[in-house]
Amino acid sequence: MTDLAIYDMDRTVTRYATYTPFLLHCARRRQPWRLALTPVAAVSMVIYTAKLIDRARLKEINHALMLGHLVQPSQLRPLVESFADKTVAANIRPGARDAIARDTSEGRRLVLATASYRLYAEAIAERLGFDDVVATGSVVGLGEKLVARIEGENCYGPAKKRMIDIWLEAEGLTGKHGHVRFYSDHVSDAPVFEWSDEPVAVNPHGRLRRLAQARGWRIEDWG
Repeated sequence: MTDLAIYDMDRTVTRYATYTPFLLHCARRRQPWRLALTPVAAVSMVIYTAKLIDRARLKEINHALMLGHLVQPSQLRPLVESFADKTVAANIRPGARDAIARDTSEGRRLVLATASYRLYAEAIAERLGFDDVVATGSVVGLGEKLVARIEGENCYGPAKKRMIDIWLEAEGLTGKHGHVRFYSDHVSDAPVFEWSDEPVAVNPHGRLRRLAQARGWRIEDWG
């Protein structure tokens, strides 16, 4: 039976969130005029904060603003690669590198499970030595163009657990995998924490810290 090590990405493996920096990285290098649309993106954040749209719709709006509604993946590939290089060079927690090395040495299958877009999460995961990625997908439309729309669910909160379950089934691991170690910084991942055999709260924010203390989950500082 294969033991698993499942990692959240933003603010767990990385020190800082990656989604907005990725959009700005692409806009700045591909179509700098799109940076003039950042005030519109800020308005969409206000609308999200007011709970008039959900996280998934917020992502779709910002994707359309910074990348365009339709874009050829080949145009983004060099930007994805350069962003992944930049992230791995400057935005990875030292403790994450240690944990990845330990889990690899134990023979665990490493899975990155993140609300970030698979579009760039896979490139980051590959550089860090992960085996698999569970992430938010993008719709591919006519002409193989990426559409500023999420395919399926945004891999966040309870949806992350559902998407992990789908991945397990697709890999033939449902009911057949071994011990599961799970790392995250955020209480939104409570469903995966509760399901895992070994929950580890990494640099947790207040609500997760309180939940981890109440449940007796390990708390780690990854720097």
